[in-house]
Amino acid sequence: MTTDHMTIEPNILYFGTPVVLLSTENADGSWNLAPMSSAWALGKVIVLGLGPEGQTARNLAQRPDLVINLPAPHQWAAVERLAPLTGRDPVPATKPAGCRFEPDKFAAAGLRAEPSDGVRPPRVAGCPLQFEARAESVRGDVSGSFVIAEAAVSKVHADPRIVVPGTQHVDPAAWSPLIYNFRHYFGLGPELGHSYRSQTASVSAGGGA
Repeated sequence: MTTDHMTIEPNILYFGTPVVLLSTENADGSWNLAPMSSAWALGKVIVLGLGPEGQTARNLAQRPDLVINLPAPHQWAAVERLAPLTGRDPVPATKPAGCRFEPDKFAAAGLRAEPSDGVRPPRVAGCPLQFEARAESVRGDVSGSFVIAEAAVSKVHADPRIVVPGTQHVDPAAWSPLIYNFRHYFGLGPELGHSYRSQTASVSAGGGA
């Protein structure tokens, strides 16, 4: 049997997931801010895949409050400025070459913190979506290479410009997540259609999503 596919062995399997910025509390009461792209939603629980040696995993195991901030595509450069930084001092040996300790990641990335309502870590100002949450479970994965955190969302903050007027729905025509696709940054392209379960299909009919 013939096939039009080829077998490959990529170094990574990041096939396109939204970037999030996780703000957590350090032991001294300062804030850590970390970019990551292994996040997905199960109802009102956000599942996070974290490196075991990172400051975020350490913080959540001891102080479970956090904010899951979703940046917009134009904020990709600020996200990338965070990429080589760590809140761990000394820098863990497992971190990539070039990684350095930075105690004030907000300033280093050119981002601003703003107070949260129900958790101690701050939100990232300018991110169109911000989820206040608490990590109810923090455990190792089956391979022993990662930490999986299950964060229950308690409050969602949304830029009014991405909310369908008069509703509680995010307007998918107005909101575009920043996508990390095989270590490259992308936004969304034009809408192709909508699911039969969509509650914003009328927005699509009017030229939205």
